[in-house]
Amino acid sequence: QVVVEESGGGLVEAGGSLTLACTASGQTFSNYAMGWFRQAPGTEREFVAAADWSGRNSNYAESVKGRFTISRDNAKKTVYLQMNNLNPADTAVYYCAAGQRSDISVYAEGYVGWGQGTQVTVSA
Repeated sequence: QVVVEESGGGLVEAGGSLTLACTASGQTFSNYAMGWFRQAPGTEREFVAAADWSGRNSNYAESVKGRFTISRDNAKKTVYLQMNNLNPADTAVYYCAAGQRSDISVYAEGYVGWGQGTQVTVSA
């Protein structure tokens, strides 16, 4: 089973940028698609972005398209989420998890190995 740990969250002003990282251990990292989700207080966890095992295929929520970029380095067992032009609506705890190799699903049920999350706060 894969185990992940997220990092890189913090406080940023609106319009700013952050890069999140998710490092995995356990099973072979390149066997898995990787997804990013987020959860704001009082809301359900929502899909943000996903990349297949190779990183060549990706999927984004409409709300982040053009602002966020998911990438991965299989040698480092790490997936990244570059977030640009952040706005207060992006404030949430961001989680990563592992999915089926080529399945860049938007559904959280398809992912395992959830980390503890990293807080992103965007001030107006």
